[in-house]
Amino acid sequence: MSFVWIALLAVAVAVLIGAEWPRIESRFGSRVPSRRRRSRRRPKLRVVESDEQDDFAASVERDLSLLPTIDEDERRRGG
Repeated sequence: MSFVWIALLAVAVAVLIGAEWPRIESRFGSRVPSRRRRSRRRPKLRVVESDEQDDFAASVERDLSLLPTIDEDERRRGG
């Protein structure tokens, strides 16, 4: 009988580890060092100012004006 209980205990431990694996991996997994490296690189980022922002805004406005629209009257009529 003791063999059956040991086997059941082993299966229960395996199920518990399987269920908690994402949490264990996020805390101790291989991704942790890459997050640390990335967080060290972040302070080196800087904002680049340029005139391209105006070009981008103009292109977005142009694209939005070309989108098909539905009039409020058509929407109310269901057509």
